[in-house]
Amino acid sequence: MLDRRFIRDNPEAVKAAVRVKGIDLDVDELLSLDRSSRELQRELDEAQTRRKAFAKEFAKADEETRAKLKAEHEEQDQHLRSVRDQLAKVNDDLQALLLRTPTIPWTGAPVGGESANATIKVWGERPVFDFEPKDHVELLENRGWAEFARARKVAGERAYALKGDMVLLERAMLSYALDHLISTGSTVISVPAMVREEALVGSGQFPMHREETYALPADDLYLAGTAEVALVGLHSGEILDAKALPIRYAGISPCFRREAGSAGRDVRGLLRVHQFEKVEQFVICAADAAESDRWHAELLGTAEQLLQGLGLAYEVMEVSTGDMGAGKYRMNDINTWMPSLGAYRETHSCSSLHDWQARRANVRYRDTDGTVRFVYTLNNTAVATPRLLAALVENFQTSEAQVRVPEVLRPYLGGREVL
Repeated sequence: MLDRRFIRDNPEAVKAAVRVKGIDLDVDELLSLDRSSRELQRELDEAQTRRKAFAKEFAKADEETRAKLKAEHEEQDQHLRSVRDQLAKVNDDLQALLLRTPTIPWTGAPVGGESANATIKVWGERPVFDFEPKDHVELLENRGWAEFARARKVAGERAYALKGDMVLLERAMLSYALDHLISTGSTVISVPAMVREEALVGSGQFPMHREETYALPADDLYLAGTAEVALVGLHSGEILDAKALPIRYAGISPCFRREAGSAGRDVRGLLRVHQFEKVEQFVICAADAAESDRWHAELLGTAEQLLQGLGLAYEVMEVSTGDMGAGKYRMNDINTWMPSLGAYRETHSCSSLHDWQARRANVRYRDTDGTVRFVYTLNNTAVATPRLLAALVENFQTSEAQVRVPEVLRPYLGGREVL
């Protein structure tokens, strides 16, 4: 969400952001509602001032005058109620549009849709096999490491159940990510997967992505698609001390996504599922663009270090304006090599949001000079399974349909080198 004054002062910049991000938003309508809101607020303030003056006048008046004033008072009260109702309606309509207003993207972002995403870095050697490699589904099923058909009987399409060594390998990957983030100074935190609607609004998941979210109407709760939702919500409504910043979290949680509208994409096996595990990097920092840029580089670098430690080839993408989403100032995806697809597939997403989330969730801090400001937030995946698990299995398979364990994961598996 953007500051209303900023929108008033920079309407063309906001319109440009709406255009390049492909947001369905009428900025002129928003500005008209903003004007109406301010005019009605002034009218309300004036009416309330008159009401206070009336009370003093009424106290001094004689009986005859009081009867006349009482009639005027009832008329004023009726007008006051009418203005309040009008203001509430206008503010509700205005808030609905403000929640759809995008962040102004950084000037280096490619303009366009998904096809405009640009590769800015490629790392690692893609494996060359001297045998016919299997995709992860065939390998896992042949080894008894996963149940797909039986899981679908229980939970429907895109369900899976890991078994035996794959459960251990998944836990090893998550522990590896947590230990690495601890070494960088992150605070490990497990967060609720069930969240209230205001947490989803605060993080920016609602209203734009409501159809992708599982609802629990009996409890007025939802299943979160990322720990980021709860991590933003933890500090909602707070004024933090500047000395407490930056706050760096390593959030771990189960995640749930309906993945509405993705039926036409590759959904085989573990590549696009409804439930998964993730360790999320999350930062709250001071409202300084240069500091936010430093943290963006830090979070992106940490994700690269994790992949390099695993020995997985990847590419870093500069995400385009039309593919980054409404709240992102800058976004970089990391795509990891998937041998069965003969292509890189997204496994990480690094985003800077400036104060867009903080304004929605009302997360602020008191600067050293006493000024209260909205914080800046950033996030990036550390490890998300089972998609990254599928990449690891495919890249490190052997001709005997075994899986070589990357050295960094061996301590979590009792020193085993092969599964």
